[in-house]
Amino acid sequence: MTGRFSRRDLLIAGAAALIVPAQVRAQERPELAGARRNVSSFASQDWQDHFDELGVGCIVCDTTSRALHYWNADGSDYRVYPTSVPKTDELTKRGYTKIVRKKVGPSWTPTASQMERFPDWRPVEGGAPDNPLGTHALYFDWPAYLIHGTHDTRKIGRPSSDGCIGLYNEKIAELFEITPIGTQVRLI
Repeated sequence: MTGRFSRRDLLIAGAAALIVPAQVRAQERPELAGARRNVSSFASQDWQDHFDELGVGCIVCDTTSRALHYWNADGSDYRVYPTSVPKTDELTKRGYTKIVRKKVGPSWTPTASQMERFPDWRPVEGGAPDNPLGTHALYFDWPAYLIHGTHDTRKIGRPSSDGCIGLYNEKIAELFEITPIGTQVRLI
């Protein structure tokens, strides 16, 4: 043996390197066993598993796979976005709500519980580069919970929020344009 690898050996080793981590991840997440998956590794969702009808549109925020699923009123437009999710189960509100307000350049004011934990936090004006709500916000009929953008792209794909669902600023801008007031939302 000369110690050289053929192209075939390299291709086989590369394929194995891709397959083995996926198998290990599947064994580590038994709660997702049998879940349908797409190539992005998000658990696939079907609006009919969550809502009786599409209405003006619907959104499912999946905190386990850290993805937001959107369907328009006739189901012809289905989109999936990577999200940030709440840091803990205590901060995670689950259930049904709807979009009641939309705002470009939202202002941010810390909640009472945030002020208890972080007394040095101060409100931030809309449009400020350090605004935790990013460029756009979709407000639920639940107080202090919303879908919003973030300037801190490291948060996407992680448990990093105090209860909200965060998207990249360019993705919340896209979702903002296509989501009408009254869109049904379910957080799971």
